[in-house]
Amino acid sequence: MPPPSWSEMTRVFGRIGLLSFGGPAAQIALMHRELVETRPWLGEETFLRGLGFCTLLPGPEAMQLATFAGWRLRGTAGGLLAGLLFVLPGAAVMIALAALYLAYGRLPLVEAAFLGVKAAALAIVAGALWRLREKALQGPLPLTVAVLAFVALFFLGLPFWAVLLAALVLGASLGTRGGTAPPPPPEPARTLRTVALWLAIWWAPLLALLLLAPGSTPAEAGLFFSWLATVSFGGAYAVLAALAQTAVETHGWLTPPQMVDGLGLAETTPGPLILVTVFTGWLGGAQVGPATAFATATVTLWATFVPCFLWIFAGAPHLERLTAHPRLRGAFDMVSAAVAGVIANLSLWFALHVLFASTASGTPPWPVLSSVNVDALALAVFAFAWLLGLKRGLLETLALSALAGALLSLI
Repeated sequence: MPPPSWSEMTRVFGRIGLLSFGGPAAQIALMHRELVETRPWLGEETFLRGLGFCTLLPGPEAMQLATFAGWRLRGTAGGLLAGLLFVLPGAAVMIALAALYLAYGRLPLVEAAFLGVKAAALAIVAGALWRLREKALQGPLPLTVAVLAFVALFFLGLPFWAVLLAALVLGASLGTRGGTAPPPPPEPARTLRTVALWLAIWWAPLLALLLLAPGSTPAEAGLFFSWLATVSFGGAYAVLAALAQTAVETHGWLTPPQMVDGLGLAETTPGPLILVTVFTGWLGGAQVGPATAFATATVTLWATFVPCFLWIFAGAPHLERLTAHPRLRGAFDMVSAAVAGVIANLSLWFALHVLFASTASGTPPWPVLSSVNVDALALAVFAFAWLLGLKRGLLETLALSALAGALLSLI
C-alpha cells in the first residue's frame, strides 16, 4: 500500500491534534480509530507494538505514539508533522487559557463546555477499550496480564514502571513461537548521527539561554523541564507530583490551587495532559511580565516535547528487528497486553474525576457517592448514546456535548 499523501497526513493528524481531548486513554483511542479502523494506515499489530514501545519511553506516550505513526508512514518528516500537529493546537489553546486565567480567573461557561467534552471522551475511551479487548487480547494469557496490570495499578497502587517491568520479564521468559527473519539492523553511525542531531536541536537554544540570561525564569524552566522530560516514565500522571512540588514549593511559580486549576485546564484541552507544564511556565514567567510569560511558556514547550522526537527517531528504527527475536517479541507482546490494563486504569481514573467531585484518599481511590456530578453523568449518558448507540460522528458528538454542557450551566 502506498503511503498517504502529505495533504492526507496533514488533514488526518491535524484532526487528531484538534480532537485529542481527555488525556492519554482517550487520545490513544482516537488514534486507533483514525489510523487503524477508519483507514488502513497501520495494522493492529504495528499500532500495539508502537504503543508498547512508547509506553516504555519517558514523556507523553500519546504524543510519542502520534510521532511513531507519522514516522512509520512517511519517515522522519512524517514523524515531525504528526508530532507537531498533535502538540501545537493544544499548546496554543493552553497559552490562551493561561493568559485568560490570569486576567479573569476561572471561566465558568468555558469550564461547563469542557465538561461536555470530557463526558464525550468517556464514550470514546469505552468504545476503544471494547475493541481493544476483541482485537489485542487474544487468548487467556494476554487477557490475564491485562487484568493483573489493572488490579496492580488501581487496587494495589503499584508503580507504573514495576507493572511494565513485570510484563516485560514474563514475556521474555516465555518467548513466542515462530517469529520472522529480522530486517537488517540500522547502521550504528546513522543512529549516532540521529542522537547527536536531536541532542543539538534540544540543547543548543537552552545553552544559549543559560549563557545570555543565567538565573532567569526561562533559563530555570529550560533546565527543570528538560530534566523532567528525561525522567518522566509513566506518562503525565506519574510526574505530576514532581512537577507540583518543584513548581510550587521550590520556584514558587504558582500556588497549589492554581496548580489544580492548570491540571483541570490541561484535561479539557486538546493535546497531551503534560501541557500543564506550559500553564506552569506561563504563570511563572508572568510574575516578571507578559514577555517573560510567553518566553517561559515557549521554553517549557520546547524542553518538554523536543526530547520525544529524539527517543522516537533514534529508537523506532530498531523496533522491528528487536521484535523479530522470539524472546523480545514475547516481551513486547506482554507489554502490549499490560498496556491494555494501563489504559483501563487511566480510563477509570479519568471517569471518577469527571463524574465525581471528590474521591476518598487512599488506594483504590473510591468515589464519594454523594459528590456525584449530575450534569456530568447526564452528559456522559448522552455521549454514549450518540456516539456508541446511534454511531454518530466523533466531531459531531464532541460539539454537541460541549454545547449541552454550556446550556446546562445556564439553566
